[in-house]
Amino acid sequence: MPPIISVVGRSRSGKTTLIEKLIFELNKRGYRIGTVKHAFHEFEIDREGKDSWRHKKAGAETVIVASADKIAMIKDEPYNTLNSIEKYFYDMDIVIAEGYKKENKPKIEVVRAEIANRPLCREENNLIALVTDTDTKLNIPTFGLEQVDKIADLIEKLYL
Repeated sequence: MPPIISVVGRSRSGKTTLIEKLIFELNKRGYRIGTVKHAFHEFEIDREGKDSWRHKKAGAETVIVASADKIAMIKDEPYNTLNSIEKYFYDMDIVIAEGYKKENKPKIEVVRAEIANRPLCREENNLIALVTDTDTKLNIPTFGLEQVDKIADLIEKLYL
């Protein structure tokens, strides 16, 4: 299974933006990237009345919608930890998760001064790097918000 790294931080701290930039940089280096976004509430990706929704409503536990170039899967599973969903990324080089701050996986935390001045996690929470525009000092590598190439270097060195 590929390594999984979580990008964590408070809401609106820039997690998604950092992940987008990391995906681009790691793809440029030749790596296949998978992502998973933690949702704090129930969500539906299927719409009422669509055939796939009707299949699910009829009792299918797994529904896949497939076209010539992509698939989407809707699957009933108990609470999903990163360990339980990593099987879906068997063909990736690395998985970047957004959220999952309580999981026992390596984490990169984004801390922006306009949102908060201190991190949610500490080194004992598997924090491997801090990405920030604050003067927060921890005993881990710390990067500026735009140092994506250096963050990718760290990920490459540790996990790829």
